[in-house]
Amino acid sequence: MPFDRALPRRAWHHLEPAHAVLYFAPEAFAEAARLGYDVEDRWPSYFAWRAAPLGAVGAELTAATFYSFSPAAVARHVPAVWAVADPAAVLDARLRAVDAAYRALFGEPAGMPDLAELAGLARRAADAAAADSAGRPLTAANAALGPADEPHLDLWQALAVLREHRGDGHLAALMAAGLDPCESLVSFAAIGAAPAANFAGRGWTEQEWTAATERLATRGWVDADGAATDRGRAGRNEVERLTDQLAAAPWWALGTAGTERFMELMVPLFLTVIQSGLLPAQSTLGVTTVPAPTW
Repeated sequence: MPFDRALPRRAWHHLEPAHAVLYFAPEAFAEAARLGYDVEDRWPSYFAWRAAPLGAVGAELTAATFYSFSPAAVARHVPAVWAVADPAAVLDARLRAVDAAYRALFGEPAGMPDLAELAGLARRAADAAAADSAGRPLTAANAALGPADEPHLDLWQALAVLREHRGDGHLAALMAAGLDPCESLVSFAAIGAAPAANFAGRGWTEQEWTAATERLATRGWVDADGAATDRGRAGRNEVERLTDQLAAAPWWALGTAGTERFMELMVPLFLTVIQSGLLPAQSTLGVTTVPAPTW
């Protein structure tokens, strides 16, 4: 069966919500609080959960791999998060958080439909992502954790590899387009992916945001009102096209039929998460708001 080049984007849309519960579920915040993190602010646990596979990294490496966050915002939390709990403890707690969140959302794992098949497909795709991890630090770090013991946890672990594989490739696409971290957000907001205010958590000051907008205006990417021009939309379309292309390897390995089956089995989980109201109504990732370009 010929490979559908829209599959990488579609597969990501199906998996992203089930992965993202770690960053929003009350069960995850409860687990973070037990570790000693201040959960009045979502960012300490976010940086701990997501950076832990890299080890006790400093602010510079975290900012480089996360890309869209202001280095000053990162430095407010990293490396301080490792003084609260070391990465090994965070990784153990991360799986406990996912276990509790998944049980709350989906019921007992034994009752999740076709769980073994879904986890197997996700693991096959994740293994292919791991084989394509050169130049992708978050992919490699998550892949190095290996499979989890229980199918629902291994499903989440595989989704983490796949999510970071796409994300690492996205950063390469942004750099290829000449978009620095703040410009990447300004240009994304400019095409209507999400309101600029939704990116406040990334920590850029008003002055930094304005300066990035001015740089993009000089390049002809945004107009006087900060809205994307035709050139800006074309540039962002190329970023998304290249992102999809760089994200394709796991789904090529799974094949069209396997990827379609993976998405079919993900639908109940996707709908449950979306209907729970757990995630923000409008994602800063552009899920559902940015159409997939052809390549």
